[in-house]
Amino acid sequence: MSANAAAAPEPKGRPAPKTGSKPKPKTSGAPRARRQGPIVPASSVSGHTLVMVIAIMTYLAALTAGGVDLVRATAAGWERDIVRETTVQIRPADGRDMNAAVARVAEIARAAPGVVEVRPYSEAETARLLEPWLGAGLSFSDLPIPRLVVLRLSDDGRFDPAALKAALEREAPGASLDDHRRFLDRLVAMARTLVALGLGVLALVLAATVLSVVFATRGAMAGNRDIVQVLHFVGAKDGYIAGQFQRRFLRLGLKGGLAGGLAAIATFLLAELTAEQGVGSAAVDQMDALFGRFQVGPTAYAGVVAIVVLISVLTAVTSRVTVFRTLRALD
Repeated sequence: MSANAAAAPEPKGRPAPKTGSKPKPKTSGAPRARRQGPIVPASSVSGHTLVMVIAIMTYLAALTAGGVDLVRATAAGWERDIVRETTVQIRPADGRDMNAAVARVAEIARAAPGVVEVRPYSEAETARLLEPWLGAGLSFSDLPIPRLVVLRLSDDGRFDPAALKAALEREAPGASLDDHRRFLDRLVAMARTLVALGLGVLALVLAATVLSVVFATRGAMAGNRDIVQVLHFVGAKDGYIAGQFQRRFLRLGLKGGLAGGLAAIATFLLAELTAEQGVGSAAVDQMDALFGRFQVGPTAYAGVVAIVVLISVLTAVTSRVTVFRTLRALD
């Protein structure tokens, strides 16, 4: 027997570890979960464009809502003034002392039932009212300008315009009572028409926002069509895919809506500040006399908040409906 054959074979086993080597850490058999990215990109050109479009639409809708609220409040004030205020006009004539005639009319009006306040307009106040049309430095001796006496009425309905007209005809020639009813009725009708037109414009702005979201959603789906098709054909539920788009477009709607709403509120505040700084000028005083003080009420600001929420919800719901319709076309 040879020496090689006589040599016993070495037992099989693990090789001896090398000096200085570190043992490998044990790993579990389950693979490490990878973080999934969003189906819809977090930022894209179409997303930024949609935010700008939503901001502009929200701004226009908020301005429309503020204008509608302002006109509505003004019309309500006009309707209240129909029953709370009236005016006596005294026409000038040869040999007539206008100051004495104004004093006599004021005395007759104070004695009438239902009249709580009598305010005769002086020559300076009358000239200031006519300044926007006839200019400053108006002379009453050159033009036959009538004088006004404003009567504030009570709310109990005791005022009798027919009796006051008869008293003025007997004791104050040249004085006539004008309750502004015909003029104010026309203004109220015009204001209601403007409110209806404003609501129509608001509806059109919301419709344009919905159409913009539809096109943006289809563009986003076209850019991610391969991913959507793969998820659809491997069995992903339509609700899951639509939910991804809905959350993304809800964030876009909120971002654009907040930007447009804040811009509208800033515009309201700037307009109020400008109107307050112009108090005392003839034009602003005349506008205040006709339309009341320019002031955006709390209902307008609440309307801006409601529009921001509504446009955000419309953006999310519209994207979801668009995704569902597109997925049904793949079946």
